Amino acid sequence: MRIALIAHDKKKEDIIDFANRYKDTLMQHELYGTGTTGKLITEKVGLTVSRFLSGPLGGDQQIGAKLAQGEMDMIIFLRDPLTVQPHEPDISALLRLCDVHCVPLATNLGTAEVLMRSLRNRE
Repeated sequence: MRIALIAHDKKKEDIIDFANRYKDTLMQHELYGTGTTGKLITEKVGLTVSRFLSGPLGGDQQIGAKLAQGEMDMIIFLRDPLTVQPHEPDISALLRLCDVHCVPLATNLGTAEVLMRSLRNRE
């Protein structure tokens, strides 16, 4: 599976913790990420993440393009709904694309955990 990992600034630590918990499962798949999130996961968790531009520079749009071309199977976008900053990526375009193309999208840790558990059960 091709999985994209994205996180707003205040959720970066959460996605690193998440990636550590599910490292064994994630390492069996192709991982993609926005620039900063991908870099942090690579450095702190040791997973290989193909990186796009950072979110403010359009990395989320690049992931959306891959999704629209049928080249993305799952998105984990840990967003901060309360204090999102103007420079952070907007989830609305990815949400719409995921719905159009029937690609699962987790916007919080609870949903992300369910998706990872389903991957584990398939292994």
